[in-house]
Amino acid sequence: QVQVAEFGGGLVRPGGSLRLSCSASVNIKNMDTMAWYSGPQRNLVARITRENITDYADSVKGRFTISKDDAKNTLYLQMNNLKPEDTGVYYCFAGFQDWGTWGQGTRVTVSS
Repeated sequence: QVQVAEFGGGLVRPGGSLRLSCSASVNIKNMDTMAWYSGPQRNLVARITRENITDYADSVKGRFTISKDDAKNTLYLQMNNLKPEDTGVYYCFAGFQDWGTWGQGTRVTVSS
C-alpha cells in the first residue's frame, strides 16, 4: 500500500518561512501528480506533474514553491512570507491515473 507522510509544520510569525516535506513509500517519479492541499475542504495550494510542470493557488503565487526530489521520493513546499491566512492543516497528495492517496496532514500556524 502506498503511503505518504508530511513533516515540517509548526508555529511561525507572519513574514516567516517554513518548508514542508512529504515522504512517499514509492518511487514518486512514477506519479502523474503530487500536490499540497490545505484546510478542511482540502483546497489546492500547489501541484507538480511528472514533467515538473507546476501550478499554484493565486493566494500563494510568488510566496510558495513546490518541488520534488525523485531520488529521495520526497515532495517539498517552501513557504515564504507566511500570512495568518495561510494557517491550516496541509495535506500531501500523490496521484496516478485514477488513483490517489493522502497523508495525515501537518499543521501550520502563522501567528504573532
